Amino acid sequence: MRYLPLTQPDRAAMLAAIGASSIDDLFVDVPEAIRLDGPIAGLPGHASELAVERHMTALARKNMSAGDGPFFLGCGAYRHHVPASVDHIIQRGEFLTAYTPYQPEIAQGTLQMLFEFQTQVARLLGTDVANASMYDGSTACWEAIGMARRITRRGKAILSGGLHPHYVSVARTMAKYTGDALDVAVPALSAETDLEALIAKIDGDTSCVVVQYPDILGRIADLRPLADACHAQKALLIAVVTEPVALGAIKSPGEMDADIVVGEGQSIGVGLQFGGPYVGLFGCKDKYVRQMPGRLTGETVDADGRRGFVLTLSTREQHIRREKATSNICTNSGLCALAFSIHMTLLGEAGLRALAAANHAGAVAAAERLAKVPGVRLVNETFFNEFTLDLGREARPIVRALADKGILAGVSLGRLYPDEAGLANGLVIAVTETTTAEDVETLAQALEEVLA
Repeated sequence: MRYLPLTQPDRAAMLAAIGASSIDDLFVDVPEAIRLDGPIAGLPGHASELAVERHMTALARKNMSAGDGPFFLGCGAYRHHVPASVDHIIQRGEFLTAYTPYQPEIAQGTLQMLFEFQTQVARLLGTDVANASMYDGSTACWEAIGMARRITRRGKAILSGGLHPHYVSVARTMAKYTGDALDVAVPALSAETDLEALIAKIDGDTSCVVVQYPDILGRIADLRPLADACHAQKALLIAVVTEPVALGAIKSPGEMDADIVVGEGQSIGVGLQFGGPYVGLFGCKDKYVRQMPGRLTGETVDADGRRGFVLTLSTREQHIRREKATSNICTNSGLCALAFSIHMTLLGEAGLRALAAANHAGAVAAAERLAKVPGVRLVNETFFNEFTLDLGREARPIVRALADKGILAGVSLGRLYPDEAGLANGLVIAVTETTTAEDVETLAQALEEVLA
């Protein structure tokens, strides 16, 4: 079962054509000291395809998947029920094999879907306009910071301590190359958010303030005072939403005058999928639309007056704008955006509100039950479907012990913030419509045993 398409004469012919005497000549620019001189220690030798499949399957069985037991993981990726019809529709060849819609005359289906997606996202986020999606929530967050720099011509961004640390990490990486100064806070294991502290930091050099809603601990705050403070200094407010289902129950950031709203759309239509691919959401006020990254599908009419769709804005590197491009993002998450749009269409407004209500009710019941476990304190005063517990001792080994019992008990803050001792006792619990009362009771009893 070997597939080696090149023969030795093939290799010799290619080497002769480029003037090399051996394959080793192709690596002369790699320092000899770092070249491999034999097999990699600990890595097994080659095997047949069948043997490799069996080996990888055996390794996979050691993992515990989301459906194997009580599941309370969240912090930016959530387990929701995705109707089977979503996967069925995105598997249709017209969607599954469609490429970038450069030629609108042959891509009307894809363009119309993106147009509908944009409409749904704009209504969900409360913004005037939304683009045809980004790669994921973290890169959408960075693109928003870059957009704020272009609009304000300032280079200091203030990041809330409630912003997901992975989003902060992406921003730090990109800021190395743009020169943006990032003022980054760290959350406290408290019911209070850091909005007042953020307001105090805003000055004439601030391009934007970035705040997550609900935040990394699940807390919900009124963003209007922060928006007013930003606008008083001619800075922008960027709101990040990692759980879009929450917007079926709570006021959207756009309604509270956020200038740019970004987020992760995975919760609607897209499974956990081991971390991706996901779909970034991006919306803003109409006056900033020409600084928005990515692409925008617009509605028009053809020569006969019939409704049609085109790429209205796509100012990016592929259009030879190079350094003048608003972004170098090359595409959008088309298939995941389609899954989002199908699921949202199936839900409708009433369905989304009902789903959000079910999530919140389940989370309230879980919080009340878990807070009764001796030694456990509920941190949040406000939350949607995710809240934080103070376990009174380091959470990471407790999470490990619960996993050994077949329970995926949440995300320890010590894992997200390994250098912050004040957060080590925090455990973030997510509850969705897939979580049963039995799951909650199982977690509560196991947690009581582990903490005893």
